[in-house]
Amino acid sequence: MTFEHIIYIPGVILVGMTIGYLLGARAVREEYERRRRRAKE
Repeated sequence: MTFEHIIYIPGVILVGMTIGYLLGARAVREEYERRRRRAKE
């Protein structure tokens, strides 16, 4: 394994985890709001 792999692979994993966290958090917020609006009706 070269030095670039030691830096590149964890970097790509962190970027993927960050994007997944942001998209997942947005989906959870939208679902929460939808359920809250439905409960009001």
